[in-house]
Amino acid sequence: MSPRPSPRVATFAAAEEGYSVRLQKGKSELPELNLDLGLDLDLDALRRPSILIQDIIATGGLSDHNAPLSARSSPITPAPQYPGWVSEVVAPLSDFIDQTLDPRTLFGEFREIGEGESGSVYAARVLVSERRVAGPSFVAIKNVPLLPSGSPKLIDLQRELSLMRDVTHPNILSMEGLFVDVVEDALWIKMELMERSLADIIMLVEEGIAVEEGPIARFACDVLHALSHLQLLGIAHRDLRSDNLLVNSEGVVKIADFSSAVRVSRNKPTRSDPAGVIYWQPPEMRQGTYNALKVDVWSLGATVWELAQAEPPFSNTTDPGQMADRWPPLLQPEIYSRSFHDFLHLCSQPSSSRPTPDELLKTPFIRSAGGRPTVLQLLAECRSVEERLSRRQSTDSDGTVSLS
Repeated sequence: MSPRPSPRVATFAAAEEGYSVRLQKGKSELPELNLDLGLDLDLDALRRPSILIQDIIATGGLSDHNAPLSARSSPITPAPQYPGWVSEVVAPLSDFIDQTLDPRTLFGEFREIGEGESGSVYAARVLVSERRVAGPSFVAIKNVPLLPSGSPKLIDLQRELSLMRDVTHPNILSMEGLFVDVVEDALWIKMELMERSLADIIMLVEEGIAVEEGPIARFACDVLHALSHLQLLGIAHRDLRSDNLLVNSEGVVKIADFSSAVRVSRNKPTRSDPAGVIYWQPPEMRQGTYNALKVDVWSLGATVWELAQAEPPFSNTTDPGQMADRWPPLLQPEIYSRSFHDFLHLCSQPSSSRPTPDELLKTPFIRSAGGRPTVLQLLAECRSVEERLSRRQSTDSDGTVSLS
């Protein structure tokens, strides 16, 4: 799934990883777990580098103060040039690639904002709309290097694109275009440029950001609308967590990264293959077979718990066998409403009695969710904190970096 799926650290997820941005500061680590659960998890990948992106839309530019990326005509990939083999390598994706347009004529002024296993993510200015219609001035471009030997990632991408081909929803982040850069032998994946992930917001709690109940309810409401649509299509995300929930500049949350998603029959929704990260997994996924259409509600509840506690459930547990079937009590339960506690309780019900997204949309917690302005205010506070941290890390009079 995500290249570096760590709690409280943002994922620059795009394509199979989705993407977001986060503060340039120290990394957060979780305790090492003895994950003898048949899960193919890379614990070394539970740590991600910190990357800072600021003022892209506010300043109307993508200048990079630390690297000459803004002067480049396109993102640079490490792949060497091998003329003649690219068409064969990208053949599995031919149904999704726009072969009539040169992406270098569409996008420019690239600035790297994230890095994953299969490539880097860039913010880019739209030079010419491929549809010749008005659109956003900036987009996100995932740059995937192509090699003559091919890559299993491209097969995974084909599966994800096939699964999500006809999925369109305002709360689901979609891949809006695929292009081949024949100059640098790379695949370019265009998506909406999102402001940050919920994990980014959680990371700022230690810097003074308060994530209150109103915005949490609005986040959950957006996610539930997306899950309701996915359930109608028989699609289970199976890796719902704060890293994969992205919010745009308008305060709208969208689900990203469908690399672990599956389509199942409503009559036969049972799966047994591992997916996701254990801190957000429902108990049944840690034990064997499970109803795939029931797991995302638990994971949403775990994310709501995480937003309230600034860390995922069971993050202090070193033995997965000690993870309970219900989440630990909140540290300050009295500051949350009865409806908030009831919502968490419903999400943590056993699979057989766990409510559907449509049922949760009717709960008092969601029906009384704060308006979009509550999210916009929270985003403004995040940007303010980031600006303060940036000033604090500025070079002092002796030419050294001051962290005080």
